[in-house]
Amino acid sequence: MPTFVYMTSCDGCGHCVDICPSDIMHIDPVTRRAVNIEPNFCWECYSCVKACPQNAIDVRGYADFAPMGHSVRCLREEEKGTISWKLKFRDGRVKDFVSPIRTTPWGSIKAVTEYSAPSDAAFDSQELAHEPEYLKIEGGLPTYSGKFKEGVV
Repeated sequence: MPTFVYMTSCDGCGHCVDICPSDIMHIDPVTRRAVNIEPNFCWECYSCVKACPQNAIDVRGYADFAPMGHSVRCLREEEKGTISWKLKFRDGRVKDFVSPIRTTPWGSIKAVTEYSAPSDAAFDSQELAHEPEYLKIEGGLPTYSGKFKEGVV
């Protein structure tokens, strides 16, 4: 379900542009509003829908998911800490889905340049860069020693 923008609701803040992994959300230089320049290349991750503070981005539903005459709305409510989806079918049925917001606040994640460079030994490790630090595990992750007790599988 590719996204599209309600131009009357969009204020051109650019949150959708910053978060779009496929780089298809752009700010139109004439209207100063967001626009999905390539709906066919939309990854359908809905990051832009969830990030939009104006709720100006909506999704087009596929016929097998939501038949003609339906509507799909996403609402991000920061004060409640939820993202809700409302599907309204043409026969009047309504389905509501509510999920907690599990994202971190804007600017709270350390940039790559703020981490120290990995050591030469780190390249031979099974751990991802800075994994024990991020997971708050002192002394590193548990590793397999290669030894089993007899009779224990």
